[in-house]
Amino acid sequence: MDPEEHLEIVNYRGEVIGSAPRSEIHGNPSLLHRVVHVLVFNPTGELLLQKRSQNKDVAPGKWDTSVGGHVGIGEDLLSSSMREMHEELGIAGHEPEYLYSYIHTNPYETELVTTFRCISGGEFPFNREEIDEIRFWSFEEIRQAIGKNVLSDNFEHEFMTYFGHTESVI
Repeated sequence: MDPEEHLEIVNYRGEVIGSAPRSEIHGNPSLLHRVVHVLVFNPTGELLLQKRSQNKDVAPGKWDTSVGGHVGIGEDLLSSSMREMHEELGIAGHEPEYLYSYIHTNPYETELVTTFRCISGGEFPFNREEIDEIRFWSFEEIRQAIGKNVLSDNFEHEFMTYFGHTESVI
């Protein structure tokens, strides 16, 4: 069995102040840790969402951000986003564009989220251990699903943040 994943604990400026096992960080919202999200759009502007596996400890069975994952110890944000794109969706050779950062907190955890964007309409050999399904959604479909326990709370926050930081849709 693999040793437990350790994550960096950061302050609100993203500066590393320590590290702890994932099991200690998840379940303790006072321990801020870094994650990356990548919003994957197709050329017509629809957003790819992933339906999280029922086996996940956070938001099982919920539709979530295209790509999302923890930043590895000592890893920079761009490298982390590209690694997660490849691990989750099989996307390689695309360098995503930085969009913004924000804090997401819920009773389970607190994350310093850095969001990137890329455009890809290709086939996605996604990770079937972590993801049950993927599909592109229109913004209207997403708006209609908000608040109906279909989307993860993190993605609902992401979606609202995206519209607060984006002046035009792709």
